[in-house]
Amino acid sequence: MHPPRAAAAGRTASPTTARLINDRLALQLLQSEGPLTAGQLKSLTGLSRPTVADLVERLQEAGLITVVGESGAQRRGPNARLYGIVADRAHLVGLDLRTHSVTVAVADLLGRVRAEHTVRIDPDGARDTAVATALAAVDKALAAAGAHAPHTIAVGAPGLVDPATGRFGGTDWIPSWHVGLVGALRARTGVPVLLENEVNLAAIAEQRDGAAHDRDTFVLLWLGQGTGAAVVLDGTLRRGASGGTGEIGFLPVPGTGALPSASGCDGGFHSLAGSAAICGLAAEHGLLYGAAVGPNGADAPSPGTGVHEPPSGTGVHEPPSGTRANEQPSGTGAPTEVPPAESLVRSAVAAGDAGAAFLDALAARIALGVAAVCAVLDPGCVVLGGEIGRGGGAALAERVAGHLARLSPLRTDVRAGAVGGRAVLLGAVLAARDAAQNELFGAAGPGVSPRP
Repeated sequence: MHPPRAAAAGRTASPTTARLINDRLALQLLQSEGPLTAGQLKSLTGLSRPTVADLVERLQEAGLITVVGESGAQRRGPNARLYGIVADRAHLVGLDLRTHSVTVAVADLLGRVRAEHTVRIDPDGARDTAVATALAAVDKALAAAGAHAPHTIAVGAPGLVDPATGRFGGTDWIPSWHVGLVGALRARTGVPVLLENEVNLAAIAEQRDGAAHDRDTFVLLWLGQGTGAAVVLDGTLRRGASGGTGEIGFLPVPGTGALPSASGCDGGFHSLAGSAAICGLAAEHGLLYGAAVGPNGADAPSPGTGVHEPPSGTGVHEPPSGTRANEQPSGTGAPTEVPPAESLVRSAVAAGDAGAAFLDALAARIALGVAAVCAVLDPGCVVLGGEIGRGGGAALAERVAGHLARLSPLRTDVRAGAVGGRAVLLGAVLAARDAAQNELFGAAGPGVSPRP
């Protein structure tokens, strides 16, 4: 039974709980505001001077904060001491797994990236070789950051992640080395290894540092090699009972001529907005990969690869929703070649009026998926991410908003993603930072828990 409201309302936190809440609040202020004096902590927290003095001493003894300088006109004395978080108290590792590569970032306790490294992986090679290559990349990034060992590791990967077990929910479409790498990290390091769907991590990055920084409720629609979505409601990332929230590629929509099945999303939203479908739509409008759009709408020679993407329906199979097999890896050593669909969208945006018809047709397709999401969730804000959202920018987002307004009575702000191609990697770093801080800083008290 729940206690009566009156009795519950009259209770106060125990001294231990109060100290945890105060410590966590002070640490969050030091993270968001930077180094502060004891007097500034007193003003910002509303705590008494003795309480602040106690928590400063406590946090120093725990190795979480230290004196980093002095402030004030005199710049001397105890009252002028500036306290800051000891950033090297823990090192965090974020990984972005692709089909053909892995990118590793090592960050400090404040989430500042100290080193980043990308390596190519042969998906057709031996699984053990791929895992060994990825582990070597982790070691190299740790060494470059001057870190001996990670405190927490967060991995972003395509596919379902079972929220109950933290493991891949299905491996039919997942490269075997992804599964092997996560297992090897857990066995080798002995530290927490968090596994999260890549689109969910991108949503975390967009909320903290990107297009959704002012929103507690929004949906990130990922448009890349495949399609996917991440749902954040009231500040909390929603994964679903089996981790399948956001598998929008399976959404039945008009215009595909078929229906998706339990074994594949062909005939679903993926068939309208996946990269092969976008390349096919571009071909219908006279746009070909490797050719630029001239001012009169005709194809003009381009310094690109000259490779022409075959139209959709040629028998080329794509991975299921949420995967990004051909999107180029971020970070050191990443190739600069732009994926075909993104290149076509960017060319259409740059072409102005000559590319407008293609962009409008693409926006109409995307709006079908967005309208369905809005009818169920009413998020108020949809962010277009992935290589297509990034390539289309504001020009595509504005067109999607226009089509959506004709399909749905619900007011919805459509925005282009702002984090860019490193969204998954940065989201992994943020997830690792949150987990490490939750352990080192103590349990968050009411009203001071960090956003996802």
